[in-house]
Amino acid sequence: MNETAHHTRSDALKAGSQASPSGTVQAGTVRLTAAQALVRYLAALRVAGDDGGAPEPLFGGVFAIFGHGNVAALGEALYHYRDALPTFRAHNEQAMAHAAIAYAKAHFRRRMMAVTTSIGPGATNLVTAAALAHVNRLPVLLLPGDIFVSRAPDPVLQQVEDAHDGGISANDCLRPVSRYFDRIVHPAQLLSALPRAISVLTDPAQCGPVTLALPQDVQASAYDYPLSFFTPRLVEFRAPPPDAAELRAAVEAITQAKHPLIVAGGGVLYGRATHALAAFVKRYGIPVAETQGGKGSLRWDDPFNVGAIGVTGSPAANDLAREADLVIAVGTRLSDFTTGSNSLFRQATVLGINTNTLDALKHQGLPLCADARHALETLGDALSGWQPASDWSRRASEGANAWRQSVDTLTRGADDRLPYDADVIGAIQRSIPNSPERDIVVCAAGTLPAELHKLWRTGVPGGYHVEYGYSCMGYEIAGALGVKLARPDREVIVTVGDGSYLMMNSEIASSVALGAKLVIVVLDNRGYGCINRLQQASGTPPFNNMLDDDAPHVDFAAHARALGAEAEHVDDLAGLARALERARTAKRTYVISIDTDPQRTTDDGGWWWEVAVPEVSARESVREARVQYEQGKRQQKEPR
Repeated sequence: MNETAHHTRSDALKAGSQASPSGTVQAGTVRLTAAQALVRYLAALRVAGDDGGAPEPLFGGVFAIFGHGNVAALGEALYHYRDALPTFRAHNEQAMAHAAIAYAKAHFRRRMMAVTTSIGPGATNLVTAAALAHVNRLPVLLLPGDIFVSRAPDPVLQQVEDAHDGGISANDCLRPVSRYFDRIVHPAQLLSALPRAISVLTDPAQCGPVTLALPQDVQASAYDYPLSFFTPRLVEFRAPPPDAAELRAAVEAITQAKHPLIVAGGGVLYGRATHALAAFVKRYGIPVAETQGGKGSLRWDDPFNVGAIGVTGSPAANDLAREADLVIAVGTRLSDFTTGSNSLFRQATVLGINTNTLDALKHQGLPLCADARHALETLGDALSGWQPASDWSRRASEGANAWRQSVDTLTRGADDRLPYDADVIGAIQRSIPNSPERDIVVCAAGTLPAELHKLWRTGVPGGYHVEYGYSCMGYEIAGALGVKLARPDREVIVTVGDGSYLMMNSEIASSVALGAKLVIVVLDNRGYGCINRLQQASGTPPFNNMLDDDAPHVDFAAHARALGAEAEHVDDLAGLARALERARTAKRTYVISIDTDPQRTTDDGGWWWEVAVPEVSARESVREARVQYEQGKRQQKEPR
């Protein structure tokens, strides 16, 4: 099922929103089960299409793994409204939630999906995905089944019992990782709970996962709902303008700066502020560094795009960051990888432009709580006549150009050694046809995000899709499925290590079943190479991370074929280039595996990251690492 299909469902949706499964409609009301009402409400919601196009469903569908607790009532409702709100089958609850989250990210939070599971392990499998969505500020509606409110059959299969609180169920694990949590104990509660849920899911500051726990007897209970509750409506997204006082303070801070640096985060993309950013940068000559979430905010070849920042940053960006007197943080939560654990731009004043007050105040920042686009456009007009130091703009453009040339060299892959991540990235990049904007690269945990952050080139917003807020192994393939459902006309390329592949690969089968073709490149370095290097850098010998020579070699190609994909293993970069050509012309998901070097990484760029090293150890290497750690600690910005 894809977006094109959604565009053709308007008539079916209108009909579905008026129909009643029970057939009992009274003046102004319709009698529905709670499950039927929930699905009908979600199906009626609309959002404006991209670039002023026709309205589209806010919810692209529901991922479902049925079991007791959601198969009878919610399953029946989803079946009835399947033309208006499609249901997708998956193979793992965490994975399907990752796919739903990635779908929303690919739509820049303007469209989303729901996920439903059974009671018990199906529900608790959602916790990791919910935490990922919470950290990354991404919307997903979680609909886990729950135990009986009546408690007549208490305890039920898979019920978590608590001797001190009879109201606790497994779903309460989702409370700390949900932006909004509600347990629906009466069908009428949906009249308030659903609008609240949608409000959080679409709020620019509070956006994140919402959990509505659904006791199975309540799902099946009927209620006379007002027909007006299901009237199709257009969901509007708030874009708050800057506060006048905060704007004045921001203008004063910028006009006093000589060496400003913009750090572009995911909020630039979600706020549709990329054009405003490009215009602002061109007008004032301010260099831009990008976070993982913000990569793609500015074209990779823009003269003032100095590349990735922070622990995985480019030398061009980090050199400027440690000299900047003002950092304009736009739509970023300033995580430790961006700030070098608060050591990278400790000398600078931080101006935090963000819809979320918590994020705007990070790094002891001067807040400008506003939508990114509105803030940049308003600042652009208010700063008329101001310019940074001329040598600063010149140094930025020269550094950006020098780094682009370095990327050419680093990704060339010309030597005969076992390839490493940069070589594979270069081969994938060179395989892109004449329209590179059509490709979307997807990744998550390990060293690959670091290499991609530095080396991948993207010319359009959304061409770079890397989950690094939670750095969640297993997101890669599942997330790519969600991206493909959101952008069916784009080539979606997954780069994934062997460790992440083995952790979660079941949605290869889902991608084949749904006709959502992916290109998956598996980099096999025989273990957890990233953590193995971190372990050694912390003074400990390699231990429990890499597979030894006695461990079996996994045939990833054979495994992928068993899941329905086309697949092959290649021996070198030349073989990878030929395989990528075949993968691009394939009709279904295509997996390519290649052996890579577990030790080599790109030395250029990077920054200190705080990983605590033991203060006392019998090993000299650990004691030496502790000295280096303490030196790094002394560079951190002191709180005031």
